[in-house]
Amino acid sequence: MKLNHRSLIFQRLFNQHIAGTKFEKPEQVVKRLGALQAQDYMQSLWAIGLRTQSATAVDIKQAIADKKIVLTWPMRGTLHFVPAEDTKWMLKLSAPRTLAQSKRRMEQLELDLEIIERCKQIIYDTLHGNKRLSRPDVMKLLEDASISTKNQRGYHILWHIAQTGLICLGPMEDKKQTVVLLDEWVLNSRELSTEESLAELAARYFTGHGPATIHDFAWWAGITITDARRGIQAAQPGLRREKINDHEHWMSKDTPSEPTYEKPAVYLLPGFDEYLLGYKDRSAVLASEHAPLVVPGNNGIFLPIIVIDGQVVGTWKRTIKKNGVDITFSPFAPLGDQEESVIEAAHRYSEFIGLPLSRAAMVGQ
Repeated sequence: MKLNHRSLIFQRLFNQHIAGTKFEKPEQVVKRLGALQAQDYMQSLWAIGLRTQSATAVDIKQAIADKKIVLTWPMRGTLHFVPAEDTKWMLKLSAPRTLAQSKRRMEQLELDLEIIERCKQIIYDTLHGNKRLSRPDVMKLLEDASISTKNQRGYHILWHIAQTGLICLGPMEDKKQTVVLLDEWVLNSRELSTEESLAELAARYFTGHGPATIHDFAWWAGITITDARRGIQAAQPGLRREKINDHEHWMSKDTPSEPTYEKPAVYLLPGFDEYLLGYKDRSAVLASEHAPLVVPGNNGIFLPIIVIDGQVVGTWKRTIKKNGVDITFSPFAPLGDQEESVIEAAHRYSEFIGLPLSRAAMVGQ
């Protein structure tokens, strides 16, 4: 069967649970997608929330505190939310390649494995016994041991140690991220072989992101094309393959050929959302001329996006105030009759964070 461009977009909205059915619990969202980008903490909470029936930011923070979802650096060495029980095998699969690629950065920061091992011992000795420390306190701990954390050295040390599976990030305390020992935080880790890990990751990715290509999967997971192919081959009984624009795409066998959605088909997605960043090729939903408006200055910071009928049509920004939230919309072109639906979507976001929408304004029109 040969699908068209519109079917591709609608199936992604459906499989990502942006449209269609929603999940009851935050951890169900994370398991479905395999992992969710989490470079911006508050934005990533909304990435989970918009895929649930009614979960609030408080509910998702509680799921983190209850150790149901974990924040660490698996795919491509970038921050993601992952299912707690899957954290270890995901890191084990991705870390060797990620750490090998960080060699040059280690040299630039004048770090070596001897320093890393010393940091690991200091952090382990301090956190052992189900303790937690804020990231600033971990930095102070290392500084007190005469290990400089300046010029991003501290961040890279934490990142490197997390890759080895010693630590992960815990819940927020006083608006500060905490650091915990992974073995003490997650007590029921799944043990998978490399082959099993590749199969599981492929199944999760194409179920939660399909239709997508092998290149999309390899990029998202931070693995080689060879390993991506191994994963697809192992997961193939649960997948189906279809041609879209003459390219081979994979998705779950359960994906309906023509999914239908409730109206309005207007969504306010967070920055770094999987709907955009979950693919190497984003041209299906974001026009090339608009890409610089989503990533101003090409600095790697993705702004929150307005999506209408599957297409990225603008960006949005929130400003939290004491008694409400102001949201400013920057559409790429006048929204016309869709303005009202965009503001309705803003109300859904304000309910999620537990503050009334105090102001909604369109700019650049």
